[in-house]
Amino acid sequence: MTDICVIIAAHNAQATIAKAVRSALAEAEVAEVVVVDDASTDATTEAARGADDGSGRLIVERQAQNGGPSAARNRAIALSRAARIAILDADDFLLPGRFARLDPTLDLAADNIVFVTPDHAADFMPAALPDAPAGVEMLDAEAFALGNLAQGVRRGELGFLKPVMSRAFLARHGLRYDERMWLGEDFDLYMRMLLLGARFGLIRSVGYVAVERGASLSGRHRTADLAALESACRAHLDLPAPPSARAAMRRHLQQVRAKLLLRQFLDRKAEAGIAAALGFALSPPARFLPIARGVARDKLAALRPPSAPRPERLLLPV
Repeated sequence: MTDICVIIAAHNAQATIAKAVRSALAEAEVAEVVVVDDASTDATTEAARGADDGSGRLIVERQAQNGGPSAARNRAIALSRAARIAILDADDFLLPGRFARLDPTLDLAADNIVFVTPDHAADFMPAALPDAPAGVEMLDAEAFALGNLAQGVRRGELGFLKPVMSRAFLARHGLRYDERMWLGEDFDLYMRMLLLGARFGLIRSVGYVAVERGASLSGRHRTADLAALESACRAHLDLPAPPSARAAMRRHLQQVRAKLLLRQFLDRKAEAGIAAALGFALSPPARFLPIARGVARDKLAALRPPSAPRPERLLLPV
């Protein structure tokens, strides 16, 4: 069944976009690959077009202004027509046979991800991956919220998933990416889908390779990005959900809010000095504890010796 559009939002990705495009075009289920170059200052557009296989499935459009990943993805969705939509980051690539393993009847169908370093990406060997157990794990809003909770200093894992989405479900509910968001935009859209009744299935086999780069957008988010994510998490609580899901969502919101408060505290300190920052932390007093915990966590992290990046790791155990 050739019914998938792979959308790629790209910004200054001339070194990696061709591999991403070729990996998508190689899949028999792919009807369209839509690349939206988000006002790159390098040759991203030319590199993407250079990866065309001549099948007529590739669309490349360059934005005049940088609008962020959500706006670029929404533009790609508008340019496409296929029944299912798959997200591929411009740094990453797909493994052969990925879409054949995903259930086309689900509203969200995701698989496991392997993270590799840039040096390891060039000679990555899929055959070396461990065998995954069969079966589909169904995720609801509670499980997804809990799976996005940070454990210690590590971000929750389920937010990294790249599920294939049903266009019909998105259209039925009038859903698109929130263009105010430059951080957590995937989490927000998937959570809204779940709260509106989407069926989300997860398999443990690996079909997506994520190349970890220190300069990724998610690694340099701004205070405004955290504020937009916090606002989205609050809005999720306005939608109907079972009590257990609401409790999980509130826990996630609390973590996001603590990160935002810490960033706002550090901004005050940089702009107006420690006295102004302490005034912010104590007004109201409820701010003080999450900020103090965040400062302590950052200080402890700075004392740890840097560890060498693992050349390869799985998102979920198999």
